[in-house]
Amino acid sequence: MSGMETRALAARAEPGQIRSALALGDAYLGHLPLETVPEARWPALEALLDAAERERAARFHFDHDRRAYIAAHALLRATLSALTGLGAPDLRFSLNVYGKPELVPAPGVPPYRVNLSHTRGLAAVAVSLEQDVGVDVEWLGRRPPGLALADRYFAPSECAWLAARPEADRHEALLTLWTLKEAYIKAVGLGLSLPLDAFAFELEPLTIRFSAQIEDRPERWCFQRYRPTAEHLMALALRTPAARPRAVHLHQVVAECLGGSAPFP
Repeated sequence: MSGMETRALAARAEPGQIRSALALGDAYLGHLPLETVPEARWPALEALLDAAERERAARFHFDHDRRAYIAAHALLRATLSALTGLGAPDLRFSLNVYGKPELVPAPGVPPYRVNLSHTRGLAAVAVSLEQDVGVDVEWLGRRPPGLALADRYFAPSECAWLAARPEADRHEALLTLWTLKEAYIKAVGLGLSLPLDAFAFELEPLTIRFSAQIEDRPERWCFQRYRPTAEHLMALALRTPAARPRAVHLHQVVAECLGGSAPFP
């Protein structure tokens, strides 16, 4: 297992380019800073959602939470619409018992695997072909959880590493580990039923280790971490059964393209 090469995509990427990369076993990672979305564009984003998603969006108490949810689900639907040629609101998803979304198969559509994440100010979507994929994003402006959270949920080696960090760096270091751990558990689709202290990350180089509680091997996975904005962290996990090195095709989506037919016109 190792980190992955990152290849930045042009703002207006071609769907065929993405499809070809996914066919090789690479991953697509699109992210949308919400501050780039014009106010007039939000109704068009919401129109990409299905009825159940729009109903759920309406239940959010805070507008920033509602918009993050809308952006993530609109980005997922617009991305898959570009890749499949299907209408964004017509795409169907199923959820496993832990809430992981899967694209419901449709005639002629490749078995894309998907994941999405949103936090205050940022939405992200990851897509692969057949292989498990997970993404997590975190807002650095959230209240620092402190070492108590790490002591409760993280592996001993991670707790020791955090405790040794300068106090000024500790909040970002903790959230860096958190995004990686969330990306992994979202990729395997088990959510927080998987003990977070049963696997541990090291950042230099980026590696994962598993305890005997988890039947998994480091060489099955590639990970990468990003700083998509000054206020956000993002991590990606991709299962890689083959030996070929994987690449992440990183794409900051153009907000003006969302609400049209696809994020890659």
